[in-house]
Amino acid sequence: MTEKKRESKRKISARLDLSSKFWKTLLTVLAAILTFVGPTYVVYVFIRILKIDYFLSMISGFVLFIIGLMLIWYLIKNKIVS
Repeated sequence: MTEKKRESKRKISARLDLSSKFWKTLLTVLAAILTFVGPTYVVYVFIRILKIDYFLSMISGFVLFIIGLMLIWYLIKNKIVS
């Protein structure tokens, strides 16, 4: 069973080669977008354009902010971003 887990991790890491510049850049930009754009512009679009309730818009912005922070934490923890 342990060998199967190792093999599955190798397959996943082969798909997401975090040592490549492309993935480092993409994940960093995604983290920045989620952290800064999520709580501001997404909330604005939800309230003004889509006419979604204020409370739900704020909750969705907060969730996007937390996801962005978690992605930044992951990138720093795995030393992808210094």
